Amino acid sequence: MTETGRDSRGRAATDRAATDGAATDRAAADPTAQGSAGRTAHDSVGPAAHDSVEREATGRSAGERLRERRANAYRTAERVLSRAGFRRTLREQLALLQEAAPQVYDVDEPGDMYGNRVVEALERRVAALLGTEAAAFFPTGTMAQQVALRCWAGRTGDPTVALHALAHPEVHERSALSLVSGLRPVRLTGEHRQPTAEEVRDHEEPFGTLMLELPLRDAGFLLPSWEELTDVVAAARERDAVVHFDGARLWESTVHFGRPLEEIAGLADSVYVSFYKSLDGFGGAALAGPLTLVEEARIWRHRYGGTVFQQFPTALSALVGLERELPRLPEYVAHARVVATALREGFAAAGVPWVRVHPEVPHTHEFQVWLPYDPEVLTEAALRQAEETGTLLFGVNWMRGGPGLGVTEVTVRADGLAWTAADVRAAVARFVAGVTALTDGTTTDEVSGWSAVPGA
Repeated sequence: MTETGRDSRGRAATDRAATDGAATDRAAADPTAQGSAGRTAHDSVGPAAHDSVEREATGRSAGERLRERRANAYRTAERVLSRAGFRRTLREQLALLQEAAPQVYDVDEPGDMYGNRVVEALERRVAALLGTEAAAFFPTGTMAQQVALRCWAGRTGDPTVALHALAHPEVHERSALSLVSGLRPVRLTGEHRQPTAEEVRDHEEPFGTLMLELPLRDAGFLLPSWEELTDVVAAARERDAVVHFDGARLWESTVHFGRPLEEIAGLADSVYVSFYKSLDGFGGAALAGPLTLVEEARIWRHRYGGTVFQQFPTALSALVGLERELPRLPEYVAHARVVATALREGFAAAGVPWVRVHPEVPHTHEFQVWLPYDPEVLTEAALRQAEETGTLLFGVNWMRGGPGLGVTEVTVRADGLAWTAADVRAAVARFVAGVTALTDGTTTDEVSGWSAVPGA
C-alpha cells in the first residue's frame, strides 16, 4: 500500500470541531434506532406522541420499555445466535479483561498516556495484519474516517468523496463529512449492491477520493467479488483518485474474497478497521496506511479531541479480540451460511408466503432477513419467543422495509455455532406460530401457549 504522488500542499478541507459519532452501529447496539431500511416499529406509530403518552403514564417511553425487554431477553435466553460483548454486565466485562489481558500484553508495564505503550502495541499489530507501513488508534470510526478523508483532500486538492448512498457516513453520521470536515460527498449509486467499475469510471463529477464500505452493511453486509473489487479500484486509479476502504468489518471478508487481509487492504491507499463490531472489543478503531498519512492523521486526531489521556482498557480488549475472535471469524462465516439455509427452509415449511434471506449465501457472518409482516408484529413475536421458550432467534429489532414488510439483521457468533440446521428450523416454526397468533388477533391467554408447536 503506497501513498499517491499527489501534491501534499493541495487545499485542505475546512477545520471544525468533530463529533463523537454515536450513531455508529446503532441498529445493533440500540434496538430502537433507525436503519436505512426504514423506520422502526416504534417510529411507525408516531414516536414523539406515543413516547409522551407512555412517559406520562409509566415514567418510561415505549422505546425504553422495548430496550428493557430486549436486554432482559438477552440476559435470560438460553439460546442465541450471537451474544455481543457489549451486552455483558460491567462485572463480566472486567472479569474477562482481567483473565485475558495478560495473555496479549505485559500488564505489569505502566499504563498508556496519550497514545503510547499498549496503544502503540495495538497500532503495530494492526499495521502488521493489514500489511501497511503504520496505523493510528482512534476512539471512534467516525473520527478515523473523517480524518483520513480530510487528509486525502488536502493532498489531492479535491474535497469531493465518491461513495455509496448507503455508506455509513451518508446514513449514520448526521452529515459529519460536510458539516464537520468540510468535505463534499457525491453518491455513485443507491442500489442495494456495491458500486460498479462503470459507475466509478463514468461518474459525471470529478472526485479526489473513492470510499468503499467493505462489506456494505445497510445493503445486507454485501461484498463485491474479488474481480469486481479490483476493477472498481482500477477505475478509480484511471481517474487519478485515491482509494479508502471503510473496513469496519473487513476482518471477516477473507472467506468471501479468498484472500488474506494484507492482500485485500493492499488494494487501497488507506483502510479503517473497527475493534468492536466483529472483534468484540470495548470500542475504538484504527486508520492504517502510509507512514506520512498516519503521522498527519495523528495530528488531526489531536485537533479532533481524539488523543485521550488513557485508553488501556479499550486497547487491551482490542488485542484480546485480535487474538481470540479474529481466528474464529471464518468459522462464524461458514456457519452463518448453514443458518441462512435453515432459515429459508424453516419459513417455507411453516407456510410463510414469502421470505428473503439476503444475500442468499451470506458474504460474512451477518445477513438480512425480510418477511411479509409489519415490524411491530415480528418484534413482539421474537421477544415473546425468548421470554417464553428461552430461545432468542432474532436478537436485533425488526425495521420497516416497506408496506407490510419487516427486515432484520442476523449475526452468527460463538453461541450460534451450537445451533444445528434442525435447531434453526424448529425455532423458525415456533416463531411463525407466534407471528400467526398475533396477526390472527388471538387473545392473550391463547398467545401464551403459542410456543408449543407439534413436532417442533
